[in-house]
Amino acid sequence: MATKLTPKQLHFSRCVASGSTYSDAYREAYDVKPDTKAGSIQTEASKLMSNPDIAQRVEVLIAARERAIQASGVSDREKVLGKLRAWMDTAEGTDAMKIRSAELLGKSVGLFKDVVEQKQETTSADIEAKLQAKLETLLASQETKGSDSKDLH
Repeated sequence: MATKLTPKQLHFSRCVASGSTYSDAYREAYDVKPDTKAGSIQTEASKLMSNPDIAQRVEVLIAARERAIQASGVSDREKVLGKLRAWMDTAEGTDAMKIRSAELLGKSVGLFKDVVEQKQETTSADIEAKLQAKLETLLASQETKGSDSKDLH
């Protein structure tokens, strides 16, 4: 069974999870005297983070924040798409709004791709081989030009 974290440990965990450095989180959560050396603060903050309960709490808080961000993004996307669908179906007057709504809906689901993506994994050995082949071709063409100019003289 995990030990219960103190209020200061919880505050430290929240600060770290929200992006503060360990030292800044320690300064925020604990009563640090102005003359306390930075090294001492770093040491104490590292000790706190080495506590498995605190480290686990930080991980849980970060995961929860990431889920909330993703949920918010999905919710916003659904709202925008819903509005576009409504405008596409109910726009009055000109058809420009319907067409623009349909275009944006199509773009949101990837119907209109302006760029064709091709992924090739090229290793340094592949690049070296291509460069070598080009150099050999270039050298061969230079030798041919050199022998042609000698024949003309």
